[in-house]
Amino acid sequence: MASLPTAVKSPPWYHELDAGHWRVLAASFLGWIFDGYETYALLLVMVPALRQLLEPAQLPNLSRFAGLLVATTLFGWALGGMLGGIVADYIGRKRTMMITIFLYAIFSGLTAFVQNWPELAVCRLLTGIGLGAEWATGATLIAETWPTRARAKGQGIMQSAFGWGSLLAAAVWYFLASAGGPSAWRYLFLVGAIPAFIVLFIRRHLHESEKWLQKNAERKRLQTERRAGAHLSSEEAVAADFTLSVIFRNPQLRRLALLCTVMSLATTVGYWAISSWIPAYAESVAKAASAGNPARWAAITGLLYNVGAIAGYLAAGFLADTIGRKPLLMLFFGGSLLATPLVYLWTHTPQALLLAAMINGAFTLGQFAWMAIYPPELFPTAVRCTAISMIFNMARFVSMLGPLFAGVLITRLGGYSTTALLFSAVYFCGLCVVPFLPETKGKPLPA
Repeated sequence: MASLPTAVKSPPWYHELDAGHWRVLAASFLGWIFDGYETYALLLVMVPALRQLLEPAQLPNLSRFAGLLVATTLFGWALGGMLGGIVADYIGRKRTMMITIFLYAIFSGLTAFVQNWPELAVCRLLTGIGLGAEWATGATLIAETWPTRARAKGQGIMQSAFGWGSLLAAAVWYFLASAGGPSAWRYLFLVGAIPAFIVLFIRRHLHESEKWLQKNAERKRLQTERRAGAHLSSEEAVAADFTLSVIFRNPQLRRLALLCTVMSLATTVGYWAISSWIPAYAESVAKAASAGNPARWAAITGLLYNVGAIAGYLAAGFLADTIGRKPLLMLFFGGSLLATPLVYLWTHTPQALLLAAMINGAFTLGQFAWMAIYPPELFPTAVRCTAISMIFNMARFVSMLGPLFAGVLITRLGGYSTTALLFSAVYFCGLCVVPFLPETKGKPLPA
């Protein structure tokens, strides 16, 4: 009797990766981990920093200056992200990554030496520009160099660096706060200058994306032909024209960009207007429960929120390859809808809030991973970095208003819970967009 044929088991996904793939991930991960460090460092120390830098007459308005500082950083992040994405489509992913990492490292270090509020604001603006521009180059390099079966997993690992960076900032501050004295906050920003050395690693060990090199050569050829009087087809115009104008002029690309931007708004506004208040809410819950040291409860809750986010980031790449990109998006937005009342409505003790915050972090902050996984698979190489930068950063121009409006509403509506539940409607908007987008699981990148 003939034996039945046995199914051939495919090798693990990581067997397709070589040293070059891991170097790309390492460079992108290291750049993004310090983006997370910088963002969380600002939230940790802006109050003690402002107490030192503001004039006595300005101190009663400290909270307003703190809000302006966050908004300034987010504005710089959005502006840098938009510009950096366009630049990377013209001068290359590697070169842009080197410039942007060096930019935010230098101005993070200079933040340690500021003497007044205007100097602090300028340094945070310029640091934000570098922060925003770095992410897209790392995400694009992984997308364009990693094999199809491993690509989403690599993006999820890279995105998790933001959460690790937040934990790193918290750990560094834990030691500096007690040993560094009144100027401890300066040393925290000085540590942020370390990424300048990552540029040396990138310059020596990282290769440029072959897909970009080929497309850039094609762009130059087509532009030369156009100057000589040749007529270009619509497909050729995508490679030859200015990247941002191509996205808005091409109906298909414009539709994809606008739909993804709506989802980006849901993700980004949801985080800054809802989840960024979790530590402050935890402190209020601890006070209401007469728990000892409410500030400590707030700090621990914030740390566990970031632990949950790291779990969400890492799981995203594997889930995207298991259930598909669109089901992953629906899981994140639907989960965030439920995770918001879990924290702000159904949890009433600081102990229970620790677990609720970790679950919330997996959905509301972990969901940022979709921006690295999904948009690079929708846009052609010639405009890829511009497109994903626009999607990721356009939302920041709006989200920088989120903390300001949320702060006002928290005061007027009498607490965090009502405001958080009101803003959670943005996740429903993201959920409604998903059915109108294509599935890209297992498909090669658009040329």
